[in-house]
Amino acid sequence: MEQGTRIPATVEPVVPLLTYQQADVESNARFTWCCWSRQIGKSFTKSLRRVLRGILRRRNQILLSAGERQSRELMIKVRQHCQALNIASSQSGAPGEGINARALSLELPNGIRIIGLPANPQTARGFTGDVFLDEFAMHREDREIWAAVFPSVLRGNGELDVASTPKGRDNLFALLRDNPQFTHSVVTLPEAVAAGLEVDPEEIRRSMNDEELYRQEFLCEFLDEATAFLTYEQIGRVEDPLLEKEFDPRKLAACRGPLYVGVDIGRHRDLTVMWVVEAAQALSVTAEHSPAPALLITRGVRETAGEPFREQSAALHALLSLPQVRRCCIDAGGMGLPLAEAAVERFGSTRVEAVNFTTAIKDEMASRLRLRVEDGSIRIPLDDSIRNDWHSVRRVVTSVGPARYQAAHGTDGHADRFWAACLAVRAAEGSQTGPIEAVHGPSLRFARNGAW
Repeated sequence: MEQGTRIPATVEPVVPLLTYQQADVESNARFTWCCWSRQIGKSFTKSLRRVLRGILRRRNQILLSAGERQSRELMIKVRQHCQALNIASSQSGAPGEGINARALSLELPNGIRIIGLPANPQTARGFTGDVFLDEFAMHREDREIWAAVFPSVLRGNGELDVASTPKGRDNLFALLRDNPQFTHSVVTLPEAVAAGLEVDPEEIRRSMNDEELYRQEFLCEFLDEATAFLTYEQIGRVEDPLLEKEFDPRKLAACRGPLYVGVDIGRHRDLTVMWVVEAAQALSVTAEHSPAPALLITRGVRETAGEPFREQSAALHALLSLPQVRRCCIDAGGMGLPLAEAAVERFGSTRVEAVNFTTAIKDEMASRLRLRVEDGSIRIPLDDSIRNDWHSVRRVVTSVGPARYQAAHGTDGHADRFWAACLAVRAAEGSQTGPIEAVHGPSLRFARNGAW
């Protein structure tokens, strides 16, 4: 088919679409850039567009998502579209080995293949066809991925769809909004509701209770990150799509390296978060010929809200009973004091440190976590709640004393994941209790990104 061939309008009764979805599916633009609100059918629409365009143009379709889980979810939507439209499809090939072992593939009529891949510069190379970059602002190595996939569309007037919700300004998705070669589409949540989406935007705004995140996630605003302690770009560099946030004691018991735990305590408005990291090999040798910090790999994040202290204590003591757990740091302020004291009494002060969140200690812990983010010596799961939680922290420099750290209270906590991770890093680095008189180790000089 010619590139200008449009999707037949008869698709709409079979797969119900709102007006902005219908316009996108029927567009014959070669390069599209879509900045759409969360949960208004972005991936649903783009996967349908690529199925139909692939059949009409008789070209393979390559779909890249931020991680393996997201790639599988997208391919489920592809299969659902095929079933709804009575398009014959079959899974082609068997799970392979090596670079493309995590590729998912469906074969459509005329031998057309739809290939789902987790975003990775290596896995993206070697394919020819049309391309869809799903949630491109979340892709960890966006420029490398861009260099790998763009040649895929050079032959045969290949098409390229880029879609995402904003995540700051310092990424390729944000830069593409000014590229005149792309057809641009922005759809906010209120605009989707006006088009027929059955959601109450004001209820979402009030329930989210975080104006900045609401503006980003639902009003498609590219927010200035100048005041963020950790920018989305910095966080993205330590995200690993192969890691799971799932807290599974059996998997933790199978870890070979030593485990370190950070626990931030909450009860009513805040979350209780247990963050577990495994210390892997040292990354390198520093310029001073001393070993670099061991790589800390997140192995589990347990999040609870309103959980009775009895259950929190049972979960913590079960975790500390694992022989792999070398050290744990617990928030001992306010409601956390009974839990911390009980853990210290049972497991000893050499394994459990009760940490009082003074301004000086918070500054020291936050600085240590940021240094690990900057030098890449920590890995975290690819997860929206973690990413937004870490990004919510603001560093306020005062005229006297240590800096203060602020984060808005929301229904999803109060930077609880951030502080649990800080405590896990403190546990791994062997900090001792007591007032801070001097900080030893690498310089606390930050990179000139975000608040510093």
